[in-house]
Amino acid sequence: MMDEKDWLGADNQLGLDIWHNKYRSDGESFEQWLERVSAHDAEVAELLRTKKFLFGGRILANRGLECEGKKITLSNCYVVEPPEDNIESIFDRAGKLARTYSYGGGCGIDISGLSPRGARINNAAKETSGSISFMTLYSLVTELIGQNGRRGALMISIDCTHPDLLDFIRLKTDLDKVTKANISIRLNKEFMDAVKEHEKFRLHFTRKETGQVIENIVDAAEVFHLIAETNWDYAEPGALFWDRICSWNLLSNTKEFRFAGVNPCAEEPLPAGGSCLLGSLNLSAFVKDPFTSEASFDREEFKRCVRLAVRALNDVLEEGLPLHPLAEQRESVAKWRQIGLGIMGLGDMLLKLGLTYGSEEAVDFCHEIGSTMADTAIAASALLAKERGPYEMCHTDEIMETPYFKANASAETAALVKAYGLRNSQLLTIAPTGTLSTMLGISGGIEPIYANYYERKTESLHAADVYYKVYTPIVAQYMAQHGLKDDSKLPPYFVTAMNLDYRARIAMQAAWQQHIDASISSTVNVPNSFSVEDTEKLYMLAYDSGCKGLTIFRDGCKRAGILTTHVDDSAAVPIAGEGLARGEIVAIDDEVIGKKRKLVTGCGSLHCMAFFDPVTGALLETYLSKGSTGGCNNFMIGLSRMISISARAGIDIYTIYDQLNSCGNCPSYAVRRATRGDTSKGSCCPMAVGNALIDMYNEVQEELKAKSGEKAPEPKVKPVRPKARDKVTAENIFCPQCGEPLVFEGGCNVCKNCGWSKCY
Repeated sequence: MMDEKDWLGADNQLGLDIWHNKYRSDGESFEQWLERVSAHDAEVAELLRTKKFLFGGRILANRGLECEGKKITLSNCYVVEPPEDNIESIFDRAGKLARTYSYGGGCGIDISGLSPRGARINNAAKETSGSISFMTLYSLVTELIGQNGRRGALMISIDCTHPDLLDFIRLKTDLDKVTKANISIRLNKEFMDAVKEHEKFRLHFTRKETGQVIENIVDAAEVFHLIAETNWDYAEPGALFWDRICSWNLLSNTKEFRFAGVNPCAEEPLPAGGSCLLGSLNLSAFVKDPFTSEASFDREEFKRCVRLAVRALNDVLEEGLPLHPLAEQRESVAKWRQIGLGIMGLGDMLLKLGLTYGSEEAVDFCHEIGSTMADTAIAASALLAKERGPYEMCHTDEIMETPYFKANASAETAALVKAYGLRNSQLLTIAPTGTLSTMLGISGGIEPIYANYYERKTESLHAADVYYKVYTPIVAQYMAQHGLKDDSKLPPYFVTAMNLDYRARIAMQAAWQQHIDASISSTVNVPNSFSVEDTEKLYMLAYDSGCKGLTIFRDGCKRAGILTTHVDDSAAVPIAGEGLARGEIVAIDDEVIGKKRKLVTGCGSLHCMAFFDPVTGALLETYLSKGSTGGCNNFMIGLSRMISISARAGIDIYTIYDQLNSCGNCPSYAVRRATRGDTSKGSCCPMAVGNALIDMYNEVQEELKAKSGEKAPEPKVKPVRPKARDKVTAENIFCPQCGEPLVFEGGCNVCKNCGWSKCY
């Protein structure tokens, strides 16, 4: 009998924590979990046991639990039917988002059908506030509906011809707007051609109800530059090359079919009501004799596992049909039967084979593996159609004439499809696999390894900080096998996400996209020195290479500030009672600097007073009281006392701020922010207090600097110092769960300490 330590490794505490916290149910053993997730299928259980294949997270966590009466779904994500241009439809879609989130599914929604700002409408408002204004509604719904301690995931897209396009591009440069959604633009060939030729491009919208035509002529190259510029600094909006999405798949000739949008990580274009049912093959597990001259990829075993995985995902699809939150989802999935079989561990596989990620040799090899995967998956779906029947809307002749099918199906496979049709209208996708790959200790999706090592820091009670290297598992394996003590001796093919040329990264994505009928979740990591012009070149190269979409994440961009704050080790933070013994608390007198702020919260108003040391500016005391309206006064008194005693016991203001800022979202706060827009910064009362304390502290520091004749520095926010620090990047993002540094890999922020992740 195997247990989780045998499966993941006794020293893989991070992986074990992920399995225990995310996927195990009610204390079940590993073998019980394996039986539940495999539905007692011995062949599927063996795939999981050998780590050659894993279902997506929703399946690993939820399969079989519907028998306990839980409202769950086995699909990771859905695309909601785009709202029609009327208020009833707009709010109907908000309700559908809420219901889907309540079952644990993420959503994509396209707003291209909504009137632009200024269009005439026949109600008291006279003209509409525009499609962009309703993004706040959908973001708010995503914020409010819980998913077992998490928030829902949302993607909002818009077509590049929409007159609100420029407002859409600039939207997320305001860090307080639409904070719970990713956004992407559907870029068509006409637009991209206009960019290349430096031509004008027409934005237009015709309102059906009134016949009004709203249009605007823009310079396509200038708009493309704006897209690149906002990506460079904010990592959004992402690009969806829509013509490529619509033309490179098994349904491109099917007249009854239409993509309605993409899921939150953009690897699954789907029709209205469509869902993505995910699973990934671990390419690293198919390498024999790794790190040797005899290293090889086991193609026959890979093909066997592809066939098993296709069948396994179809079994889950059948089980999950009655579990979808909405009737339209159940109908769409029954009609089209999409599955999303993908890969992970590509970076590890290439290292085991001695291939440099993005090199010509590696790209050619990936073409071979991708072609094998596509042909085998299509054939497996055809054989399932023979056994169980084709999907309802299957038109075999149309499928076989699609460019994708002709490029990826062998003659033998084509004969099977011609005879039996296909069980699935969509087969392959590449998701981020952030949590799954972290649990297994491998690279995610199609990404290279993020770094060869991370520097960790121990906290010593009596001596200086001690730094040590934690090697990425694949690096540690190589070093152990070759007796290396120093990573400087690694061979040159050990490239990482942060030192990889973006052209090599795009080449790899383009190679895989030729064999993937859905899409690929793709966030390209680039260094801080990457320019806006470089960003334009990257996006144009991706388009010309046949990619379906991507976004970038520039090290140190302003998006990082949304996720958490930056560390500035050069600035000492003043604290009350420097050198206090354990248990000692500073006494204060009347010689203090006082500040006051009025805060507007979901319940009303609060008054926050803070008192600071007149020499150092350290926080000493806080008083909170509610206004004529507001929350519980006793709670406010208790909170202010705890803040005060913490400050006077030697806890710096940024540590206090970090704790206050880790509180959850308050529904009344979110509603007032959306409806009245007058709330103080934050998403609940404690967060608002923390932000006010930092604001007052910075003001005091500036005043003290001015008195001493020094120029006041730019205010910076410093969170609690983590026990371990990632030294790979210049700017650091910290885990909201444990405070450790996050890394951004495979389109996901991943904590290498506790396993927390969020994919974008």
